Amino acid sequence: MFKLFVTFKEAYETRNFTKAAENLYISQPSVSSQIKLLEEELNCKLFVRKSKQEMSPTKEATILYNRLLNLEDDWLETKRLIRNVGKDSVKCVISASNTFSIYYLPDLMSVLVEKFPDVYFELEMHNSEEVLENVQQHRAHFGFIEKPLETGSVYRQAFLSDELVIAGDLTSELWLCREDISGVYHYTKRYFLQENIQPKRLCVKNNEMVIRLLEKGIGKSIISRVSVPEKMPFKELGSNYRRLFYFLKKDYLTHPVLLEIEKTIEQYSKKKDGE
Repeated sequence: MFKLFVTFKEAYETRNFTKAAENLYISQPSVSSQIKLLEEELNCKLFVRKSKQEMSPTKEATILYNRLLNLEDDWLETKRLIRNVGKDSVKCVISASNTFSIYYLPDLMSVLVEKFPDVYFELEMHNSEEVLENVQQHRAHFGFIEKPLETGSVYRQAFLSDELVIAGDLTSELWLCREDISGVYHYTKRYFLQENIQPKRLCVKNNEMVIRLLEKGIGKSIISRVSVPEKMPFKELGSNYRRLFYFLKKDYLTHPVLLEIEKTIEQYSKKKDGE
């Protein structure tokens, strides 16, 4: 049965039986056959064909997928407990968006590392959509994003607020703009509309690259105030240009240490809000 679950999970995530077969190193007919066996066992349809290659999961498939993620976590936790009898090693994966990773996560980690010295922390930096996907698919225990994404069953909570400013050569006509999927792009676009600006722009797909270009005197950009280098000119934009970072956690935490880490993160947020 575990074999069928693994095949189903891959098919659900790829929406493509051929791609699932390639990822699992088995034949496409084997994938189809295993999905059919699972459908017979559950007495329901799991996928509906949308095109020659793409499959659309049914509501029953989504229920099964979410339950399997929890089952997989239980199985991994069982293996961890067996392998680590007499040991206290716990792994915690934290996935965060760019600005949070660089300017906020280090301070939070100083608290977590001190309080949980025996935990093996693994940190990842992605865009907000990828962070959410990692938490949804249980590849990360906790996430931090800078966009108010619809998170479904994933727990989402406002975490910290972040002030945006215009920084760099304030007299320049050149704007350094993030790509349109970036969290800060929404505010940049809003500013252009508000001020009726038809900008001369340079698209830069990395926040650290934006900072380095600004330091070289190239253009100006809307960036987080905490990322403005010392002595660089900047202009405040007011309360309408404050954004929220959001804390995500997967919907199925069982390990007591991970639950304690969650509690510590939430306490950290309340403390920062009070400062």
